[in-house]
Amino acid sequence: MSDPARRRLPPVHAVLDWPGLAGMIASEGRGATVRAVRTTIDRAREALAGGRDHPVDVETLGRLAEASLIGERPRLRPVINATGILLNTGLGRAPLAAEAAEAVDRVVRGYCNLEFDLESGERGRRTDGVESLLVSLTGAEAAAVVNNNAAATVLAVKALAAGREVIVSRGQLVEIGGSFRLPEIIESSGARLVEVGTTNKTRLDDYARAIGPETAALLRVHPSNYRVVGFAESVGIAELARLGAERDLWTIDDIGSGALAPGLPPRVRGEPTAAEGLAAGADLVLFSGDKLLGGPQCGILVGSREAIEPVRRDPLMRAFRVDKMTLAALEATLRLALDPARAGSRLPLWAFLDARPADLLGRAARLAGTFRSEFGLDASAVESAAYLGGGSAPLDPIPSAAVRVGPPFPASSPSEGAWARSLRLGEPAVVVRVQGGAVLFDLRAVFEAEDARLVEAVRRTARGDAARL
Repeated sequence: MSDPARRRLPPVHAVLDWPGLAGMIASEGRGATVRAVRTTIDRAREALAGGRDHPVDVETLGRLAEASLIGERPRLRPVINATGILLNTGLGRAPLAAEAAEAVDRVVRGYCNLEFDLESGERGRRTDGVESLLVSLTGAEAAAVVNNNAAATVLAVKALAAGREVIVSRGQLVEIGGSFRLPEIIESSGARLVEVGTTNKTRLDDYARAIGPETAALLRVHPSNYRVVGFAESVGIAELARLGAERDLWTIDDIGSGALAPGLPPRVRGEPTAAEGLAAGADLVLFSGDKLLGGPQCGILVGSREAIEPVRRDPLMRAFRVDKMTLAALEATLRLALDPARAGSRLPLWAFLDARPADLLGRAARLAGTFRSEFGLDASAVESAAYLGGGSAPLDPIPSAAVRVGPPFPASSPSEGAWARSLRLGEPAVVVRVQGGAVLFDLRAVFEAEDARLVEAVRRTARGDAARL
């Protein structure tokens, strides 16, 4: 039974002519694709010779060769983010400024003074440079940096309240990405959580009545990834900090997404900022470096010297510390933020936020015209709504523009889902939004310099003979 099956195995050229491999030929090269097809056919022949079933049709063999080529690619690859989600966690959140990438390159190619004071010749502290910049930008007395904001929360609560109570509003017991929940984070720090108020209403008196001899801290957590609206009430950080000062308690403000100060970054409204939390009297403010700051993944703690010092001394600080690459990128990002006008054009996230919808719509119209004239696609420029993402400002759409491509789609990818997959697997990889039976290329988080590469990606997937153009 196996001999007839083996005789039905198609020749290499027949599998290469399967339209689904056109993109692979274009991105990986004809030679690599030929080798993958030959290996796939050889494996099918061996299986059949051994009496095992194996598909022999061109499409299945082509898909197996495609999967083999994809599996040989590096796991981490650049992508064009056409989803309209600026801080897309799946796509690495904020892209770094060129200055930050160059700073990383400078320190990784050789040795650097990570924990060495060049002036004294003695050992130094690795975060001195970024801490002084954070102090300048936020008005804090001191600062510390760890590997993410969840670590900042664990470390702050452990250093200031281990073995004692931390009071939090029930409306702020958030769950962040990856199913990490605030009660579990506090438990892991060794502190005891005391919940006050209700899901939708918490008053200052709720905190005051819960304070006892075992209370160490009041914690406000910004619910950045959801909103409670309507019949709702919460306590501002200024009121909470006054209560903490009156009762000799620490006040910790976890603002999460991490705006530095009003206007930093531009066009972000309704998000708490580090500078405002400190000015209101919080002892510690915690936030992310890879969200609204537009830097590398890290967690930042700013506050009084009295609050920061126990954090620095805590044994967990070593486990949560950041490496030289993160510090180099963060320092470059903070130096840009010192000049907001320059940062608005140099920090990619800030530039994306500041882009005018009319300019985006003009780019979308030009791209749609190319898609129609060169590839015969039903493409049009449309207004769209982008979002900040990354657990920030979930109810605040950002006016944007997109190229909408509706059916029919390329013959090799006849549905919107199939074409979106082809775009993801191409080179460059493009991640789009599938909506209402169409594919949308939202331009809010697409660099203008990437437009030509976007056209090339569409060319490779829209034309079955793309590899031979």
